[in-house]
Amino acid sequence: MQVKPTLEDTLSLMRDLRARCEWDAAQTHESLRPYLIEEAYEVDDAIRGGDDAKLREELGDVLLQVLFHSVLAEERGAFSMNDVAEGFITKMKGRHPHLYGDGAKQPWEQMKAKRRASIVDGLPADLPALHRAFRLQDRAAGVGFDWPDVDGPIQKIEEELSEVRAELAAGAPRDPHGPPRYDRQHELLEAELGDLLFAAVNLCRKASVHPALALDKANVKFARRFGEVERRAAERGLNVGEASLEQLDAIWDEVKEGE
Repeated sequence: MQVKPTLEDTLSLMRDLRARCEWDAAQTHESLRPYLIEEAYEVDDAIRGGDDAKLREELGDVLLQVLFHSVLAEERGAFSMNDVAEGFITKMKGRHPHLYGDGAKQPWEQMKAKRRASIVDGLPADLPALHRAFRLQDRAAGVGFDWPDVDGPIQKIEEELSEVRAELAAGAPRDPHGPPRYDRQHELLEAELGDLLFAAVNLCRKASVHPALALDKANVKFARRFGEVERRAAERGLNVGEASLEQLDAIWDEVKEGE
């Protein structure tokens, strides 16, 4: 029976690549930044597709990035992979004081809030806006700034929707096919729509639904349904770009009813 490689084997290989491969030897923490982000998205695609073989491969690529950065830090004398492992174990045990100590079980955000000066501390500025909104709200909830149930966010959505309607009534919105518009009315409308989206994210959070996942599934569903609309329109000799809204809407309803 063949012995499976260990994590120590992967670390040894990474050190060897740094010593003998020209490309690997030239890399820095900075040069590797885009790769880590790309690999994370590829893992996400594998999960979305339910492809275990692809997931295993992509997790290996993420592991490569962890090993790479650890070896680079080791070479600089900053820290080693063992230090990374130690930090991981310490953090995980700290998150579960009821399992690895005598502490009481409590929400992670509440525990972390005690060590932060502000809810924005340590939150990457480049997080996608939808995910950043969710994390900001989650952190605010960790310090007690939260509604007790979903009724609060629902009322907030209704309030923000009324304010959007008021801004729309105050002036015609910009034609999405026309030239850009950056006047004061447009700025006010943009702000109110931002508040509406933020409130919708909060409702998702209170309902234990991650907004990024919910929107991703909605995107997939819309693309699937509209693809079927395009297919059926073509069968009937309709050009989607020239068909009326009523014609397309009727086909859309057919597609929905058939699912």
